Amino acid sequence: MSNNQNSDKSSSNTSADILLYSELEKNILKIRQLFGNSSDFLDRQIEICGTKAALIMCEGMVSSQVYSEMLAEPLTNLKLEKNGAEALAEWIRSRSILAAEQREFSTFNELFRYIMSGFVVILIDGINYGTACGLQGFQYRSVSEPSSEMNLRGSREAFAEPIRINQSLIRRRIKSPTLRFELFPIGQKSQTDISLIYLSDRVSPKLLREVKYRLSKVTPDVILNAGYIQPFLEERPFSFFSEINVTERPDTLCAKINEGRIGILVDGTPFALIVPYFFSENFQSMDDYAYHPFYAAFIRCLKYLSFIISIMLPGIYVAVATFHPELLPSALMFNIAVSEETAPFPLIAEALIIHLIYEIMREAGLRLPKGIGHAVGIVGGLVIGDAAVTSGLIGAPMVMVVALTAISSFVIPTLYETVAILKFLFILIGGSLGLFGISLGFAAVLMNICSVNYFGIPYSAPISPFSAAAMRDVIYRESWKNLGKKVFRVQDAPGSDMKYKGV
Repeated sequence: MSNNQNSDKSSSNTSADILLYSELEKNILKIRQLFGNSSDFLDRQIEICGTKAALIMCEGMVSSQVYSEMLAEPLTNLKLEKNGAEALAEWIRSRSILAAEQREFSTFNELFRYIMSGFVVILIDGINYGTACGLQGFQYRSVSEPSSEMNLRGSREAFAEPIRINQSLIRRRIKSPTLRFELFPIGQKSQTDISLIYLSDRVSPKLLREVKYRLSKVTPDVILNAGYIQPFLEERPFSFFSEINVTERPDTLCAKINEGRIGILVDGTPFALIVPYFFSENFQSMDDYAYHPFYAAFIRCLKYLSFIISIMLPGIYVAVATFHPELLPSALMFNIAVSEETAPFPLIAEALIIHLIYEIMREAGLRLPKGIGHAVGIVGGLVIGDAAVTSGLIGAPMVMVVALTAISSFVIPTLYETVAILKFLFILIGGSLGLFGISLGFAAVLMNICSVNYFGIPYSAPISPFSAAAMRDVIYRESWKNLGKKVFRVQDAPGSDMKYKGV
């Protein structure tokens, strides 16, 4: 079966890479054969100045008005001094502006990619190449406000699904000739356009070569969002922390590529990948650079504290209440003992159950329509929480711990996946080994952060290896008078030693 699949794939690749014929009829027959008479395939065969030609497109991908005004009408009313296929091809190539984006191609593979991207293809009888005119007119969601990276004093624009719209959002913010967009398709079947974005005078050539090499190894036939290619870019896919992050904000991406990073846009995805990313940047936001430095430092300290609370508070509570009750004040220890006296489960089981219930409610509220999602929150907060405490299944202090943990986890949305798993691990460690286990677990988390290394760039930089000069925008942010004097580049981070691993 696998041999048949491989032979089918190789045969389809061979047929798609065939060069265009000079005869128009042979081209049309081959296109229909490869397209399988799909209902959205449109071909309009016409005669222009005595020469047979064909306009080929996909239904719903082209703007009807632009097609009529910029292509159909000029070709219909065209009059040439000298008729013939070569004269018509020369007029289209050198003496006409049928579209802002106009390209020539010579293979069926390119033809399919163009018409499925909203281009209208012109084929001329007697010419063995075609011309693609960009007349896109498909429907898409307009630019709107960010949904997960909200801010008070920054831009209110977020990426949309079309990749060219997203490129324009970046170009508007960086009007430099060194800004590069490299557009190419990946995915054997989907032929999804992805765009590498970088500043040629800031990015490391080694980093750029490595990213291109890894993207060339992407294997899925269909690429539907950025998550399909992220595992191919990661150095340690089984680590709790990823050296690659996503953003839906064009201004955030512009700030990162100005530091020598690479942005990756995937057509159909309103998020951009940032390569590489530091751990400390999870605690930064665009608002930090609009506030006064002292207030930005206060907010960042709150975020670090929230991260520690969200992963360790449930485990510490279980460890202290189970193994070290003498560490608690007498009044609090008495209240915990009274609430747990009627509970039918051990404290570690209570913590696991109530956090599991919270994750179920969160997932249900996230996937359901907004109106029903609010109802899930009300049911979870009022009915389940109150009923669990009243019936004695869960102690009241445990509900308070869950609430504080949940609120803290929302402060750092980019690390929520990591927080959701680590808090369960710390509950198990705290309920089994006490505070000694919590200390070992926290040390293991720090080791995991410090061990992540992306192409020689430490994920923990500039905290470890420590650099006082690079710490000017980590916990405390200096004013723009000082930040603007020297541009930070990721390849200059302390401990950086980028090595190209491609062949």
